[in-house]
Amino acid sequence: MATHATAQERLFTLRETIARLEGKAVPALAAAEQTREAQAPQKAGKGGRRLPFGIPAVDDALEGGVPLDGVTEIRTAFFHDAGSATGFVLALAARLQGGNDRERQEASGPILWIADTASVQEAGLPYAVGLMQFGLKPRQFLYARPRKLEEALWIAETALASRAPAATILETRGNPVHFGLTESRRLALRAKAAGRPLFLLRQAGEEEASSALFRFRIQPAPALERRLPDGSMLGGSIGHPLFRLTLEKSRNPAPLSFTLEWNPRDRQFAPAEPSVLSFPVARPADPVDRLGASANRPDRAAEMGTLVAFDRAS
Repeated sequence: MATHATAQERLFTLRETIARLEGKAVPALAAAEQTREAQAPQKAGKGGRRLPFGIPAVDDALEGGVPLDGVTEIRTAFFHDAGSATGFVLALAARLQGGNDRERQEASGPILWIADTASVQEAGLPYAVGLMQFGLKPRQFLYARPRKLEEALWIAETALASRAPAATILETRGNPVHFGLTESRRLALRAKAAGRPLFLLRQAGEEEASSALFRFRIQPAPALERRLPDGSMLGGSIGHPLFRLTLEKSRNPAPLSFTLEWNPRDRQFAPAEPSVLSFPVARPADPVDRLGASANRPDRAAEMGTLVAFDRAS
């Protein structure tokens, strides 16, 4: 199976080289490749193992959940949302460790988190006590901090090929030049051949062509009040963390938005809004105030003068 994945990797690289020689855009080539896969009798995402969210509406939109043998991308538009993106990825890893008997048996290996130097300088390092409170097992958690992005990609490919980690998290900053469509395709083939998930955590990155089956854009959401056993809310308290997600890439014709609450004790997600799925609100690229500033107002800045407000030294 690994030999077949390597052959597909070489074929895709050759197609990309031909496209560049012919002056075609590489994202257009990726779109054509995804269209051919979608029209195939056996689709790549269909029939694969999935990690469900436990929410019927969300799982139906994701065709069962995130793939356990593919790449899932989670990105933020700004670095101040790094905490939410990191928490959501760790929640997926914790849910994998706390799944059913079959999932727990396959997730018996450690969780490997690979972070490049640029992302560590902004987002910081993991904390063992915090990981445990979030629902993870620190004894089954490995952390790698390579100096270069090329080393991070090599570690991710090697980890997937070894099938040792139950899940691999690759954290990068922005859209690096040396991490394009070819590298993304290689990681997807490794994950498919090994039957292991790869969560690509892109901090402060833009949308770009990739081989990820799903791509989520994540934003923080205010936590709700803590829920009591009888179902009521404890006033003045702070509940579980919330994640506002936008499904940017999927087989759905339009992006979907939903907000989830993570319960680290039960390792479960729960919808935080009555309407679980909704369409994201379109906003202008350059938002401005609805009402402009009034002219000739009394507090306007005075015109520049020709005098200096200091006494002469001599």
